[in-house]
Amino acid sequence: MKHIQSRDNPFFKPLKKLAESGRERRKQGMTLLDGMHLVAAYEAVFGMLPSLIVGESALDAGGEVAGFIAGRDLVVLGDALLRELSPVDTPSGLLAVVPLPKATSAVNLEKDAILLDGVQDPGNVGTLLRTAAAAGVRQALLGPGCAAAWSPRVLRAGQGAHFVLSIHEDADLAGFMAGYQGTTAVTCLDGATSLYAATWRGPLAWVFGAEGQGVRRDLIDIAALRIRIPMPGAVESLNVGAAAAVCLFEMLRRRLD
Repeated sequence: MKHIQSRDNPFFKPLKKLAESGRERRKQGMTLLDGMHLVAAYEAVFGMLPSLIVGESALDAGGEVAGFIAGRDLVVLGDALLRELSPVDTPSGLLAVVPLPKATSAVNLEKDAILLDGVQDPGNVGTLLRTAAAAGVRQALLGPGCAAAWSPRVLRAGQGAHFVLSIHEDADLAGFMAGYQGTTAVTCLDGATSLYAATWRGPLAWVFGAEGQGVRRDLIDIAALRIRIPMPGAVESLNVGAAAAVCLFEMLRRRLD
């Protein structure tokens, strides 16, 4: 067991870079997982990690984390150092360094997909990935301008969805839509049909857009379906994560009927 208290420690410095820099994550081919649930989800797919990083307080507190790390090779960080690495204000006390997984397969033009167009907020990207995985979608294409899929904040929001999805970053969304063998559907207001009145068959590729400006016009123009979510209440729009959940689970509901 190794104990680290100094920011100048040669083990800590690369961790700090991983936590803060997408360029560094790509350079090292590594990223940070924060929290026992996320680490357990990773290990369920890729196998046991050789070592874990734990904060002093979490090590001393006992409970769930203590049981999870029992018998493991550990690096113990001072709590102040751990807070510098965590993507959240209240760290879980447990971190792991893992290789950046590759997309498990090439894009599939005959299977369900979500396409993210310029979704910049890490929490929204992670939520979208988590919602897609929960609805049974197995591939996600992130166009240019999206938050980095493997950043600690997106991973935290995804809560393990990354490890069951085939994720493709900097994807050519228009090219995918042009060759797609199912139905492409975009959420928008202009000339759109109610989600509950729209008809489709077979696989769907859902396009969800940036928080402020929505889906780009060129993608709207080539989509087979323009979908709006009826909102009779006192608000005019939904967060992109909430909108995706409504659409994806309506798709699932129809298939289960």
